[in-house]
Amino acid sequence: MKQRIEMGLGAMFAVLALCVGLWAQSAQERDAKAHTGKSDPTSRVTIEVSGGEKDTPVENASVYLKYVEEHKLKKDKKVELNVKTNRDGTAHIPEAPTGRVLIQVVADGWKTYGRWYDITEAKQTIKVHLEKPPRWY
Repeated sequence: MKQRIEMGLGAMFAVLALCVGLWAQSAQERDAKAHTGKSDPTSRVTIEVSGGEKDTPVENASVYLKYVEEHKLKKDKKVELNVKTNRDGTAHIPEAPTGRVLIQVVADGWKTYGRWYDITEAKQTIKVHLEKPPRWY
């Protein structure tokens, strides 16, 4: 009986030590985020979509920005942002995450575009050139 109590106390102290270690690590991360002023690094991304031989702006094209939110304890979450281009062929994403993202562009009458990009700067402009699809006979 005494052995069971000692083993139970030992297990409780091990769990307590683990919790204190995790709490200390999260406190260090909070301090690091407080020094940078931001909780998550984000960027303002401008995507300029043009197409054809004359580089005409493509209006009303759907621009998808896909990335993965990584979590330490939970399952990683896939996130997708969807914006449309304006008359000038530009789409603005005000709070895009820094890191590796997939940018896909879909527009009527144009070949679909998709490519991985690394977002590293606070303000970044990405130029996308669309092509006409091949003719079907």
